[in-house]
Amino acid sequence: MVTTERAPIDRASELEANKTLVRRFIHEVFEQGDAKAIDELATVDYTPHGFGQQPGPAALKATQERAHAGLSDARIEIEDMIAEGDRVAVRLTSSARQTGEFMGMPASGRAYTISEIHIFRIRDRRVSEHWHEMNVASLMEQLKPIAEASAS
Repeated sequence: MVTTERAPIDRASELEANKTLVRRFIHEVFEQGDAKAIDELATVDYTPHGFGQQPGPAALKATQERAHAGLSDARIEIEDMIAEGDRVAVRLTSSARQTGEFMGMPASGRAYTISEIHIFRIRDRRVSEHWHEMNVASLMEQLKPIAEASAS
């Protein structure tokens, strides 16, 4: 019987690789809206949990296209990133200016800044699942048309 030795798995390197992947995903997909990056960074069975999105890279591309059509000057600052096993959790601050229709609201020209929490599951060096929580009420309040906001 032939035995083969396997190199010990370097968990720290694997976790750092997962974090690097998530940083790229956040920057290239969420911040830049790069559809080509989705093909490279997401699995073919990518599954989002939230926003009523459909699974798969095509649905993610459509979602990002809609978001980037309504928003300009998107900026994302990662505040915290924690990796454990096949998951990476991220707390971040996002900001943008609404220059087109976004979430059913007509362009307001207003800017927003909100905190968000994201959890990514990594499989085969790609994002396979994504959970996202944000303060939608704060986002909507910040994007209200100026006349409506001053009447509140």
